[in-house]
Amino acid sequence: MGLEVRGITKKFGEKTAVDHLSFEMKEPGVFGLLGTNGAGKTTTIRNILGIMKPDEGEALWNGTPISRETLSFGYLPEERGIYMKTKVLEQLVYFGRLRGMKKEKAKKSALELMERLRVSEYQNTPAEKLSKGNQQKVQLIAAIIHNPKLIFLDEPFSGLDPVNAQVLRNLVKELVAEGKYIILSTHQMETVEEYCENLVILDRGKTLLKGNLKEIKAGYGHTNLVVAAQEDVSPLAQAEGLELFEKRAAETEYKIQGDEMAHRFLRRMTEANIYPLKFEIREPSLQEIFVRKAGESK
Repeated sequence: MGLEVRGITKKFGEKTAVDHLSFEMKEPGVFGLLGTNGAGKTTTIRNILGIMKPDEGEALWNGTPISRETLSFGYLPEERGIYMKTKVLEQLVYFGRLRGMKKEKAKKSALELMERLRVSEYQNTPAEKLSKGNQQKVQLIAAIIHNPKLIFLDEPFSGLDPVNAQVLRNLVKELVAEGKYIILSTHQMETVEEYCENLVILDRGKTLLKGNLKEIKAGYGHTNLVVAAQEDVSPLAQAEGLELFEKRAAETEYKIQGDEMAHRFLRRMTEANIYPLKFEIREPSLQEIFVRKAGESK
């Protein structure tokens, strides 16, 4: 049955931070908890895990209220917190023991994860001497050292350089392959598009949109055309009635009114002996959908 969130509501005085939120995650994978800063994502996680008590609603795992006694879970909070003066391996073993692991098993798990995240060389280094990206990796290891079934990652890619971000992406994919349930909380729409089959989007505590990502995007139809060519195709696009959406360094994106419009434009290009390096007809991005839905809700 997996994770089931039923009508969670949390208020702080007159402000409703989370308003009757419900969703399910029935199979292993990555579920997207999406929204801008202040949308209620972190409050949602804390209510699910019992760090905060919701005013209404409940969170269940296989039909049972979630607690450390009923479920092994891991949580990487947005606010990082490790012991800066303590050596990395020493504190990871400590975190493992806090989660009920024997010392040798915790050490073995810590070393394996440090190898996977490429921080083995720092095992005897105080955390304060690590870069912010490597400190973040250490805290991630602390969150999953005990091999939890359900993992919450709150803005895990924040502040990571491209190399470290890719290392983390690879680990997330490995965890999914191992059958883990991962809740990915982020405001980065492109990250959700890369990982998540299902999602819920929050806006000021309210559920703006939820469901299967492919189905959500398919419901909008093909509205975008991305073109790259050595020649300038903007006069042809203008003549065909395409609306410029965004001009990037190596490609241009247009708004279209369906596939036939794109096909006519392609014919016009080839008749002019212009052959595209890239010609992609697609649905709107999740970012575009979010902006549209957020505008409708105001």
